[in-house]
Amino acid sequence: MDRRENLRLLLSGSLATGFILTAGCNLPENAKEENVAITTYNYGRTPEEVLHDQKMENDVFFTERERKMVEILVDIIIPKDEKSGSATDAGVPDFIEFMMKDYPNFQLTMRGGLQWLESMSLKQYNQSFTDLNEQQRMGIIDEIAWPDKATQEMAYGVRFFNLMRNLTCTGFFTTEMGIKDLDYQGNTPNQWDGVPQEVLDKYGLSYDERTLEICLNVKDQHKIAQWDEEGNLI
Repeated sequence: MDRRENLRLLLSGSLATGFILTAGCNLPENAKEENVAITTYNYGRTPEEVLHDQKMENDVFFTERERKMVEILVDIIIPKDEKSGSATDAGVPDFIEFMMKDYPNFQLTMRGGLQWLESMSLKQYNQSFTDLNEQQRMGIIDEIAWPDKATQEMAYGVRFFNLMRNLTCTGFFTTEMGIKDLDYQGNTPNQWDGVPQEVLDKYGLSYDERTLEICLNVKDQHKIAQWDEEGNLI
């Protein structure tokens, strides 16, 4: 089982169904005008929240070199395969940039971890991490990607890579690409045409003609059921 399949199985078992939906209630018209600003994301934001979002969009956390390192790392964690694109294709570096500004507690571990990774690259190969070949990069990553096997010397790197892996998975599997990769269906309408015939045959059961005509007629499944005064289905 490859790395991507492991991540897919972990996420498919715990993915929350509460993705952002449009609001189900209506505010008074004056409240809409005074307190709610609609962003390009189509959800309500107060003026203060809009200013907060704009500030984060205008600020830049990663340097150009750090950004390149992040792009390499997230694609190591979730590479492109035959089913979908890589983490970078899904915009994960932008998500991580956003998280650094939205949750500053991540910043020290992230920036310190990138510096640690750069130091390890210089120490082992006398090159910047961005200039290493794939084999050299994986030689370092393999030392920090498996916490149970890592040495004490690699403890800081392990902590950093855990954060990077968590952010990468969160960023990827909450995008349209990631959800399709999981084959997550959600509340998808389907069509029920009764108990499968092989199951009915196994237990010696069958539907009567009236049930087939009224309850299991696929053409009428969109109609709202009606009952007579005695509770019989019409």
